[in-house]
Amino acid sequence: MLPNMDTIFALSSGAVPAGLAVVRISGAEVPAVLASLIGAPPPARQAALRSIRTRNGLVIDTGLVLYFPAPYSFTGESVAEIHLHGGRAVVDALHRELAEFENLRPAAPGEFSRRAFENGKLDLVEVEGLADLIAAETEMQRRLAVEQSSGGLSSVYNGWAHRLTRARALIEAELDFPDEEDVPGSVSDQVWADVENLITEMREHLLQLEAGEIIRDGFKVVIAGSPNAGKSSLMNALAKRDVAIVTDIAGTTRDVLHVDLNMDGYLVKLYDTAGLRDAAETVEREGIRRAEKAISEADLLIFLEDMSVDAATNIYPEGALLVGAKSDLPRKSMNEYDLVISAADGTGLGRLRAVIVERLRAKVHPQSMAIPSRARHKDSLAKSLVAMETALLSPTRGLDLRAEDLRAAGDALGRVTGRVDVENLLDLIFGEFCIGK
Repeated sequence: MLPNMDTIFALSSGAVPAGLAVVRISGAEVPAVLASLIGAPPPARQAALRSIRTRNGLVIDTGLVLYFPAPYSFTGESVAEIHLHGGRAVVDALHRELAEFENLRPAAPGEFSRRAFENGKLDLVEVEGLADLIAAETEMQRRLAVEQSSGGLSSVYNGWAHRLTRARALIEAELDFPDEEDVPGSVSDQVWADVENLITEMREHLLQLEAGEIIRDGFKVVIAGSPNAGKSSLMNALAKRDVAIVTDIAGTTRDVLHVDLNMDGYLVKLYDTAGLRDAAETVEREGIRRAEKAISEADLLIFLEDMSVDAATNIYPEGALLVGAKSDLPRKSMNEYDLVISAADGTGLGRLRAVIVERLRAKVHPQSMAIPSRARHKDSLAKSLVAMETALLSPTRGLDLRAEDLRAAGDALGRVTGRVDVENLLDLIFGEFCIGK
């Protein structure tokens, strides 16, 4: 980790050239840097139009400057934002000038957010949400990221952590001060009742993980079928552009092709695969192996058949959508299909899009966006859940050992947000029970 005594700077807006460029500076040297660049800093959190100069008095540019004194800033340190014209030479000139200051250096990737976390301005869930918000391409991704970056999900986890800490406090009080009048007698019943409720809430929360992952990472739709069934034509039709090469030669697609689509505000990741058949050629066999792997990982499999040829009756994976293609040609296949389409004239494509969204919504129906969306969340929550279940379902074990299980549960939960609670247990003990009064 890079030392925090350094003051850091970076271009925080988009790549230049652009209409506007924003350079952010964070650290203890910010007041001195501003004094050198513009003279007296502007009033806190108020934009001021200033000339930005080198230490030799040469004007770099004229723009808006904002100053956020510590600790009331994004990073918790003193922060300045300098809004310049977005020319490459302008930004480079300011960067060269900043690099001349002692204890100033360019920021490492994510270092502003890292300092915000270290200074208690953001927890890990909020940091991840901020990164997702910047990367969001669909409406649902934006909503999920806003919920996380604004602390909605963290408040759920912090509430659970507080309940675990209070449960431990009650048990510790019963263990250490059994004769005190201020400690409620036999608190175990109320403790374990709340732990049982917490286990139920956490289990229901983890059931939303698949929905969170689909919203964040995309709904994987794989198009599979025999060679020359029209898979690449269907992909191009759904994408509304030429993604895959289409020819009359069977086996044109040798690798897994992929395109991202926005359907009803959701990210749909569409995959075109090599035709499934017994192949002798090495490259085609590898393409078929990759196709089979993609099929095994699909959230929705579209199995395509060319209706203009005599199609054999195949065994399809459970849940696959069987689609008959090339409906614009004379039909020879007698198989029954869930949908009939033509990529050439657009027949059935609207219905196919609707079915994809229906299948997606069947898996994604959260009541709120305060849901987990990463494997890291799942792993820590699952460990917390196991520790609580161990404490609850082992009544013959000593109360001290069961309290230790709750401590482990709280630590695992704290790893989700990055704020493992180890200090405020005593505050709760002495705050809720006036011990020894």
